Amino acid sequence: MKKIFCVGLSFLFLSMTMGCATKSENISANYVSPLQYQSYTCDQLRQELIRVKRKVLEVSGQQDHEATKDAVAFTVGMVLFWPALFFMIGKDKKAELSNLKGEYDAIENMAIQKNCELAREIQEERKKEKLTKEKKEKKQDQGSMPDAV
Repeated sequence: MKKIFCVGLSFLFLSMTMGCATKSENISANYVSPLQYQSYTCDQLRQELIRVKRKVLEVSGQQDHEATKDAVAFTVGMVLFWPALFFMIGKDKKAELSNLKGEYDAIENMAIQKNCELAREIQEERKKEKLTKEKKEKKQDQGSMPDAV
């Protein structure tokens, strides 16, 4: 009887962890057709991209907050108080964020097709972000390396 109870409890915990909110950086974009932006001018694409980017940042913040809250609730629930696991049922914004990321990609694709300056600006911004990320990782790697004797 104890084994059945333990197995059932394990499945309950596993099913609840599947409901955890995902960090925003780990959410991939849904496909959105760039054709809906075909009639936009380069300036209109820029304005739409700014709107979508603001919304992505807003929803990403909410999603990351939910992911952190879920991680804390899970830890507390597993270690101290299992009813805390019910607090993990939150406001997951995964679908909304995935769609927004897809819109961003679609606008970028249309900017590339129309040969807008916006496309080059996005590519330059991504290169800067990549370099910043690499520098940050390099500093972390250097900080975690043991000193030679």
